[in-house]
Amino acid sequence: MTLVLSTEKLATKLEQQLPGSIIKSNKDNLLVNSGFLFNLASFLKTAPGLEFDFLSNITAVDYYDYFEVIYQLTSTKHNHSLVLKAQCYGRDNPVLPSLVSLWRGADFQEREIYDLMGIKFEGHPNLKRIVLWEGFQGHPLRRDYLSW
Repeated sequence: MTLVLSTEKLATKLEQQLPGSIIKSNKDNLLVNSGFLFNLASFLKTAPGLEFDFLSNITAVDYYDYFEVIYQLTSTKHNHSLVLKAQCYGRDNPVLPSLVSLWRGADFQEREIYDLMGIKFEGHPNLKRIVLWEGFQGHPLRRDYLSW
């Protein structure tokens, strides 16, 4: 079982490294400025003592006013884990940077979120539908998707 890393201490360290990158921290997760998401994730992957080498999962939540994408990171070397959250606004074109170049495991997960929620991942090498067929109208996991 992995240990959850203390986010308060980590938030201070990240703010020193990338000022303006952390919006809020609590005992469970870090809410990061989406403009810093890629650089912050890259730092978390490579920084000595952190070395988050495994992206366990990515999911997204539609709060109607904004979307939140949640990343579960794990360091197999140090046996600790971390939850990052990033928000994107605008229902017409929500965008976050892709993390596929950092963790190959982000590939299908970002595609699934794009397909079902409509969040685009800028820089993704193959961002196309993965569950639904090309030509399907809308994104069925959005709160405003027309239901039966």
